[in-house]
This record gives sequence, structure tokens and C-alpha cells, in this order.
Amino acid sequence: MTDILAIELALLALAALLLGFVLGRVGRPEPALPPPPPLPEPPAPSVAVDRIAIERLKDAVLVLRGSFVEAANAPARQLFGERVVGSDIRLTGRHPTLLDALDMVLAGAPAQERELGGLGAAGNRAFRLRVVADGAEGGQTRALVLLDDVTDSKATERMRVDFVANASHELRTPLATLTGFIETLQGPAAEDEPARQRFLAIMAQEADRMRRLIDDLMSLSRIELDKFVRPTQSLDLKGIVAEVGRTLAMRLETDQRRLIVDEAADLPRVIADRDQVLQVLHNLISNALKYGRSGTPIRVSVVPVEGALRLTVTDEGDGIAPEHLPRLTERFYRVDSQRSRTLGGTGLGLAIVKHIVERHRGRLEIDSKLGEGTSVSFTLPLA
Repeated sequence: MTDILAIELALLALAALLLGFVLGRVGRPEPALPPPPPLPEPPAPSVAVDRIAIERLKDAVLVLRGSFVEAANAPARQLFGERVVGSDIRLTGRHPTLLDALDMVLAGAPAQERELGGLGAAGNRAFRLRVVADGAEGGQTRALVLLDDVTDSKATERMRVDFVANASHELRTPLATLTGFIETLQGPAAEDEPARQRFLAIMAQEADRMRRLIDDLMSLSRIELDKFVRPTQSLDLKGIVAEVGRTLAMRLETDQRRLIVDEAADLPRVIADRDQVLQVLHNLISNALKYGRSGTPIRVSVVPVEGALRLTVTDEGDGIAPEHLPRLTERFYRVDSQRSRTLGGTGLGLAIVKHIVERHRGRLEIDSKLGEGTSVSFTLPLA
């Protein structure tokens, strides 16, 4: 009995100790958890990061702190020189439009956009400039200079405007002639039969000139649409020059001219569009008829060369001065405008030839000597 009482007393004592421990914990505040460590501050953008980012861009880009160039990508280094990085843009750029836009942004103005030219060694490129602020560092404003090269788009736009102006002028001239003669026939020459016949003949010539011009414009348009579609047909050119000669036989006979064809015996086949090759030969032989001297022969040679077939048309005439040769394939370009119009030229013949040869991935060459004549050759790739 005594032992059981002792055990019960021991259990009661243990329970009391446990209860006291629990009550003590409840009354005691929990210890505060340590504060979380502060998040690291984002690193300031570095010049190395700028350089990596801008190097992937195709346009010229400069990163500046004030007027000091911190980074430049490859197109910018090519434009301003390899020493542009680390230099003052006022010394390496020195373009008033660029410096003016940069000064405005550094002074707190919003992003600036301008157009400028005359940059780089050649100085013949056009750019669209954009300068934007890129924060501040070390008490100085950082700026980003972007230069988008728009030279090609400007040239394309200029060509389009020139083409429309030239085409309008070429059509306006015969149209004005026709209008004038119609008014004359309706008025003073209404009863003058000889004058009426003479005027009608001139009107027919001018109408034919307008028709040829429109035909050439349509032809040029069709060729340009297919410019990047290379022909796939295998073609035998044997006898093709003689075929063109037969279509021009009357003009050759009228001008007392002979077409001399020098054609290799075994001509390899070429990859070409037959109709377009005929058009090239017709244009070149027609030019030889117009600008060669009466009574002189026109020579056409067809010979194989390395990987291609070369066709050459040569006349004996006054020749062309060297300064005109690079521009002969431009639309409506003429060495002698009045003579060309008198002979029925539209100013588009060689432009058509150039585009057809380019479509065939060939090469066009024009050689001329004053007082001796002109030689025009083109190549076609072998099948």
C-alpha cells in the first residue's frame, strides 16, 4: 500500500512539473526571428553589356556618356573609324545635325529624329538619325545614337520619281504634236488637201512613237516582275541571229546595210528564254541600224566562252564618248536626245536589254570608240 502511494505521489509531482513548464512557455514571448537578408541591388548597366547588345544590330549604334563614346557596334566603327570608341564624338563625328540633336537630348529634350548625309569616308550615304536619353551615370546623361542607313530606299524613291517624270515627258511630246495638228486640221487647214496629207503623215508617226513607248514600258514592267525568276529552258541558239535579221531585212535594205553573222559551228545549248533573247538581239541590232553609218555592215558573233555563250553586236558609226557609257542602260538616258527621237528611239531599249541579261544571270558589256563604232556583248549561261 505504501509503495502504491509513493508511485502516485511521484506521478503527481511529475505532472506538476510538466504543467509548470507548459504554463511558463505560454506566458513567455516567442523569440523574434532574424530579419531576412536584404535583396542585392540590381547592377548598374555596364559598358560590356551595352557592347554585347548593340553588336547584334545591323544599324550603326553609339552609346555615349555626355559626348564621350563608350561603345560602338561594327557598322558604327566602319562609319566613324575604329578609334571612335573612347573618343569625343565632337571630334570623330563632327556633323552639325548629329551634334545638334545630341546637345538637345543631353540638355533634357525628348528624343530627337533627323535625316542627314555626308557621314563616313565616301560621304554619299543617307541616314535617319535618332538620339534618345539612356539615364545618367556619374552626373552625366547617357545617350543612345542610332543611324539607320536609308540610302537604298532614297535612291529607289528618286528613281521612281524620275521614271514617272520622264515617262510623262516622253508621252506628252507626241501628244502635244497630235493635239496641235488636230486643231490645225479642224481650223485653218480644213480645206487644204496637201497640208492635210502632210499633217496626217506626221500624226501617224507620232502615234506610232507613242505606241512604241507604251509597248516598251509594258515590256520593261513584265521583265522586272520576272527579274528574280531565272529561266529553266534549255535552248539551241543556232540560227537565232538570222531569224532576227529576217525581221529587219527591209530596214537593212533601205539603209544599204548587211548583217554579217559569225556563228560557231557547234554551239552549246544555253539556259534562256527564247523570246527574251530574240528581244535583246532585236534591240541591239536596231540600235546598230539607227546609230551606225549608212552602207556599213553590222557584225554579230556568237561564240562559246568559259561557262557561257557570248553574243556580240558591232556597228561602224560615230561611237560614244566614255563619260556616257556608264549611263547608257538607264531608262530614258540618251546621248543625243533629239537624234534619238528623230530615229524613233524610246530611250528604253538598253534598259530592257540590261534587265533581261540580269534575269539570265549573264553579263552585259558596252565598248565604244569615237569615230569607229560601238560593240555590245552579253553572255548566257550554258545548259
